[in-house]
Amino acid sequence: MSNYAISSIETHLFFARIMREHALFLMAGFPCKEETWIKQADFFRAQFEALLCDVVKISDGRVSDSVIRSGELVTEFTIPAERRTEALTGIAIDSRISELELALRCGDDASLSNFRDKVFLNQIHELNRRSLRLLNGLINFKEAILREVGNGNLFTSNYPLLIQHILREARLYRETVMECMRGRRFSMRQLCETEMFWNQIMMEHAWFIRGLLDPCEEELIDTADNFGDTYCELLKAAREQDAIAAECNPRDRNAVDAVTHDCDVLRQKSLEETLKYQQFKTAGTEGILKLKIDSIILPLLADHVLREANHYIRLLNCKI
Repeated sequence: MSNYAISSIETHLFFARIMREHALFLMAGFPCKEETWIKQADFFRAQFEALLCDVVKISDGRVSDSVIRSGELVTEFTIPAERRTEALTGIAIDSRISELELALRCGDDASLSNFRDKVFLNQIHELNRRSLRLLNGLINFKEAILREVGNGNLFTSNYPLLIQHILREARLYRETVMECMRGRRFSMRQLCETEMFWNQIMMEHAWFIRGLLDPCEEELIDTADNFGDTYCELLKAAREQDAIAAECNPRDRNAVDAVTHDCDVLRQKSLEETLKYQQFKTAGTEGILKLKIDSIILPLLADHVLREANHYIRLLNCKI
């Protein structure tokens, strides 16, 4: 039960913030005339902000050290990025939540393994149910945007691929919450699928960064292109390995060991690449905040993709 509680809290701390920002980016991308769409996006922004706030209030001493240190919840840039983005867009962002997250303390091994308080567990149950209700609505909303954009009935400054991208992340959040509620541990196959998922996310980040940089930023565009190409290669290799693993006889110890070894090698490559990517995103976020990079990237979007890289690095380190 303790794993259920801690996993739920850590899932919401990361993903509820991500969903709030998705809604904000969608809101900022609609023309002024699309008042109905803007209001719907603002509804989800406010609802996920409230969910995040409520999770933070019960998280002190109930989060693992690896999550606190990972930089996936907040970074040194998050609050400045929130304040700059609020000033640029006029969209309200409650930075007090980020201040509270910066002050969160991790729990020790004993405290993290001994959550039996019924009131607390009921809070976790309700947060999970609440997040699922919100996610079902947000997923439907994103699907509707994609459909209307595809039909030529709606304009947004967000790429259709970006909408697909954030739709997949919302579905992952929903599936992760459902797995927590079922009390299931991830299988090796699910871990490999998670790696492929985040490699695709990282690849698409490179494509978005490339497309949002000013054309004069040739060096940064080339670097983003290179990251995109590398993650594309990692994805291709992972899919080939997945096909081999699916055909592997589980009773053939040598074959299983060979597949496991190849997966470990590929995972190490993903980690090494994402550590380099983290440095690139860190420099990019700092450069955007200091007005040293010409782009149409919102400061909070730069911090957003950095936090997702930090999250992925933690996942990779957990597996290696």
